[in-house]
Amino acid sequence: MNDEARTERAITRGKPFEKGNPGKPKGARHRVTRAIEALLEGQHEALTKAAIDKALAGDTVALRLCLDRLAPPRRDAPVSIELPPVRSAADAVEASAAVLAAISAGDVTPDEGGRIMALLTAHKAIVETGDLEARIAALEEKN
Repeated sequence: MNDEARTERAITRGKPFEKGNPGKPKGARHRVTRAIEALLEGQHEALTKAAIDKALAGDTVALRLCLDRLAPPRRDAPVSIELPPVRSAADAVEASAAVLAAISAGDVTPDEGGRIMALLTAHKAIVETGDLEARIAALEEKN
């Protein structure tokens, strides 16, 4: 690669299109996707029926495919533990202790507990910001 090509690439980096060229229109699909769709044109029902027939015949891969489409695995499940209301930083400490107790008791998995702790941390930051705002407003009223 010559020095001129390097300089050109450095200038156009992040600007791949000429002025007035918006690039690919929204909704445009890749040529491979369009080719696959053309191959499957009108065959969706037959393929679906074949997968169902194989699943009913005992093919575990086809069965898994059908079940994943009917009832996909949940990515997130509700977690139920008792937490005190969090209205201050001290309340957040109590709530985090309750989460740790639930994890150690086996009521909540460590992963679920970690996600709850992240929510508590975010909520604590919001509460602290609200407290600071109230304190600043009180100080401004005094002056």
